Amino acid sequence: MSNFRFDVLTLFPHAFSSFFETGITGRAFAANIAELYFHNPRDFAKDKYRKVDDEPYGGGPGMVLKPEPYFKALDSIPSFSKKRVLLMTPQGKTLRQNDFERWSKNYDQLIFICGHYEGFDERIRTLADEEISMGDFVLTSGELPAMAVINGVIRLLPGTLGSSLSLEDESHNNGLLEHPQYTRPANFQGLQVPEVLLSGNHAAVDLWREQQRVHRTKYRRPDLYEKWLLKDYSFKSKLLSLPLNSVQLRIGNGYDMHRLVSERPLILGGVKIDHPDGLGLDGHSDADVLSHAVMDALLGALSLGDIGKYFPPDDQKWKDADSLLLLEQVVKLVQEQGWEVTNVDSVVIAERPKLKPHIELMRSKIAQKIGLDIDQVGVKATTNEKLGPEGREEGISCHAVVLLQKK
Repeated sequence: MSNFRFDVLTLFPHAFSSFFETGITGRAFAANIAELYFHNPRDFAKDKYRKVDDEPYGGGPGMVLKPEPYFKALDSIPSFSKKRVLLMTPQGKTLRQNDFERWSKNYDQLIFICGHYEGFDERIRTLADEEISMGDFVLTSGELPAMAVINGVIRLLPGTLGSSLSLEDESHNNGLLEHPQYTRPANFQGLQVPEVLLSGNHAAVDLWREQQRVHRTKYRRPDLYEKWLLKDYSFKSKLLSLPLNSVQLRIGNGYDMHRLVSERPLILGGVKIDHPDGLGLDGHSDADVLSHAVMDALLGALSLGDIGKYFPPDDQKWKDADSLLLLEQVVKLVQEQGWEVTNVDSVVIAERPKLKPHIELMRSKIAQKIGLDIDQVGVKATTNEKLGPEGREEGISCHAVVLLQKK
């Protein structure tokens, strides 16, 4: 038995046959992700002609569906613990994506009442928990709207789609339309895939897609765009201020390690620290692995090489140099390229000494040299559990990641 059940009250159950035997919806039913049952009100009519409609009181065109067959049909349906009865009618609330999400998460049974002819006897409305409309138009009957709702709900049920990631950026999620999609070839009849999608820069791709969703919604669905503007998204102002179709972000990774030796200072992030055995880091400059890793990350983000290219270890000019001053020069180089540093994150790996008491001062010094607020600089410290060169106290290393944004 599945965990979700759909029941449809319809005079035309055969209308559903081909639709629910194919595609994702058909596979979901075949896999027992959900069950689908049909209930024909004619089977509950009292007379020998199985009559389900009659002329309206007060006169007027057309025929109106009678209440008795629908009440009896609904009473015959087994009830799950969390059911919802939906009446398909152009007088109902306009269907939205968040309705699918709400029904798929909060209920285990949806019952659809599908109308036909001129309309329902008003008393049938009392059976429904919600009245649902596809939009400001009228269809012949409620079967097509019911199909749309079943399709919209079942694709959100666990197991229907191969990956939940398929759902994350779809149209109407978070109130925006979906971004453009491309596949091979990169050039088709002179129509090029946007360069950012070929860059391999995942952060830039994510930003481009968000920008495109905003842009597309603004011009295709201004009504949705106006509603989206009223919501409190932290990234909204940045998205609206950045130009489209440009790589705005770069990510850089940096790493450095130096040996621990005697008669050398131990300097990390510009902070001089006492080692229990009086050890320090060996190097041509002050061997500040934290500052060096950050510099390499900055240079790497723009493919500018590493710190050895700019501060060669055989150049006496950099002998015992303060690495924070070197970091200042690298930041200036980044800015000259038209970029600014958005944030820094790093982890120092050392068995000893305890670095936690010095973390805040390290963050402060690095933030000051880069021109950031201290909350934009992350410095963490960990041990290697006595494994590797750091664990054997042969050296200290650091990994760093930086994010750059185009000015």
